[in-house]
Amino acid sequence: MTAADGSPATGERLRKVARVVLLDPQDRILLMHGCEPDDPTDSWWFTPGGGLEGDETREEAALRELAEETGITDVQWGPLLWQRYCSFLFDGRRWDQDEWYFLARTTQTVAGPRALTALEQRSVTGLRWWTSAELSSARETVYPTKLAELLRTLLAEGPPSMPVVLAPEIV
Repeated sequence: MTAADGSPATGERLRKVARVVLLDPQDRILLMHGCEPDDPTDSWWFTPGGGLEGDETREEAALRELAEETGITDVQWGPLLWQRYCSFLFDGRRWDQDEWYFLARTTQTVAGPRALTALEQRSVTGLRWWTSAELSSARETVYPTKLAELLRTLLAEGPPSMPVVLAPEIV
């Protein structure tokens, strides 16, 4: 059950997630390609990141996930850019997430998974650096759905002074 704004109704458990908007020196963004584990034709692109473990902060989780999923550890940490609630079906269950997106920059452009979970091994199919123009013209599904517009704004105006709360996405 959800509230009028699309967020979970009181009492439902939200998965706390930290994601990274990782930019290289050419302002390209690194995205991961994933798919439904039992249907590789159902695929999409998304930013690195994942759920908090134990008493991790969002920043600690974002850096850990970035290292595990991309092998990139040499980053300049930036501010919190965006927050969103999302809910989606994946691997036979509904995931309700409170996602925070942090900016980071790197000169380390060679990327490859280092420590994927069993589910990630079944669902992550690659990594790719995207220019803003490539992302804007992409015909593939990208999450969050307005990432191309958000990236254009970020590159043109810099990080927001306060985190932007994105519209909920329920798929």
